[in-house]
Amino acid sequence: MQAFLKGTSISTKPPLPKDRGAAATAGSSGENKKAKPVPWVEKYRPKCVDEVAFQEEVVAVLKKSLEGADLPNLLFYGPPGTGKTSTILAAARELFGHELFRLRVLELNASDERGIQVIREKVKNFAQLTVSGSRSDGKPCPPFKIVILDEADSMTSAAQAALRRTMEKESKTTRFCLICNYVSRIIEPLTSRCSKFRFKPLSDKIQQQRLLDIADKEHVKISSEGVSCLVKVSEGDLRKAITFLQSATRLTGGKEVTEKVITDIAGMIPAETIDGVFAACQSGSFDKLEAVVKDLINEGHAATQLVNQFHDVVVENDDLSDKQKSIITEKLAEVDKCLADGADEHLQLISLCATVMQQLTRNC
Repeated sequence: MQAFLKGTSISTKPPLPKDRGAAATAGSSGENKKAKPVPWVEKYRPKCVDEVAFQEEVVAVLKKSLEGADLPNLLFYGPPGTGKTSTILAAARELFGHELFRLRVLELNASDERGIQVIREKVKNFAQLTVSGSRSDGKPCPPFKIVILDEADSMTSAAQAALRRTMEKESKTTRFCLICNYVSRIIEPLTSRCSKFRFKPLSDKIQQQRLLDIADKEHVKISSEGVSCLVKVSEGDLRKAITFLQSATRLTGGKEVTEKVITDIAGMIPAETIDGVFAACQSGSFDKLEAVVKDLINEGHAATQLVNQFHDVVVENDDLSDKQKSIITEKLAEVDKCLADGADEHLQLISLCATVMQQLTRNC
């Protein structure tokens, strides 16, 4: 009796019918197969070096290095959204393949802690590991690993100094790729150990091609003015342009993406509003000026955005003399500095507009 009780297990759950169980498993596998929504920036990130747009010099050098399966220490610098991180990740995938990519690449971003302790421990330990093995597809695999230090200009000088010896000592087994926006913030001993590549802001034509290609693949209707506005707003930053395009598509819900939608999403101040501020300055009435500035702030427009757009309008204005332009642009620089230091937006805009009024109403 005891043996019988031990040998059997009593289940309290009622058994599922065969058809219900099969339906449940089929449903779960169907859910797993369903594609997850991915941001377009990640979806259309270059998968290989050839797909990197506009950076011909960097691509040419990397392709030569990939052919010989050898790579120097690299330093990529340039404005955001020009393809620095995408390029090195694409190169690493081509070198190691998908299976070995995770084992051979250590990527540290500004969001990770990258003080001197992390450089001494995590990076040093990873660099000291020797690598062996070959790719499953039979292609030659280089005998080194890659350490990617993204946004390296935010690393402390002490952490950068700690990196010098590791870069030299582990040169047989590890290659380093430093990525930054401002090369002047990288200490000289590190820059001398790397091959430097400058990433240029993307040209308008290249950006338009990429955006139209993505719009075509995602079945997005976008007007030619909308594409031009996207390119203008992004200022050579393709990542920003793609993000704005995706946001605009979600906002319109399948309808055509127009210039006005892009302007609203980008937080741009409409041209009519800028013209209204200029008209108030030309009127010579301080009351009108104050009312326009108050409306501008009440509508939620950022003062820094007004300064940026005002600068373009002033520089392109043919009615102003060179002397007037120089005085206004100098004031724009002062206001921009004050806003960056946390000054009151209302007072700074009043001060700026008063200077503009003074120049417009004075006969030079």
